[in-house]
Amino acid sequence: MAEPELQLVARCIRSFPDFPIPGVLFRDISPLLKDPDSFRAAIRLLASHLKTTHGGKIDYIAGLDSRGFLFGPSLAQELGLGCVLIRKRGKLPGPTISASYALEYGKAELEIQKDALEPGQKVVIVDDLLATGGTMCAACQLLGHLGAEVLECVTLVELTSLKGRAKLGSVPFFSLLQYE
Repeated sequence: MAEPELQLVARCIRSFPDFPIPGVLFRDISPLLKDPDSFRAAIRLLASHLKTTHGGKIDYIAGLDSRGFLFGPSLAQELGLGCVLIRKRGKLPGPTISASYALEYGKAELEIQKDALEPGQKVVIVDDLLATGGTMCAACQLLGHLGAEVLECVTLVELTSLKGRAKLGSVPFFSLLQYE
């Protein structure tokens, strides 16, 4: 990985203690989005990883609602691919399929349009951050219901102490930055 680019990205991640609740150290990507050089570096680093790992075998990038939408289309463009959206329930028009996942305080659902992918298409899921892994795991299940093959899940940030990677089972996972 290109160390100067990775340092450029890392410098743009802020930490806010006790947000949104006491005891949580929130990792804020807003400065990265504000700085075009850092954002470009993040996209280039993710794209470089995917090119090295998968070559030309990826059909689509899938962006997760909502911050995955900030990285998904840019990453897809960098790779010359299309981007499909995985949204929270009730946000997509037309026929959809859904997958539910547990939250600390209940359940949530993700949806994708039934015609977003064809069986056998190879997809990489992107989001800004992996915490407990519930959303990413549900996205993998959702794509599996469509018959798509999830090649890998990628994020900008991984909170390793929450062990979200383990929820993904055998699906490969990559993050640019890791924090406890």
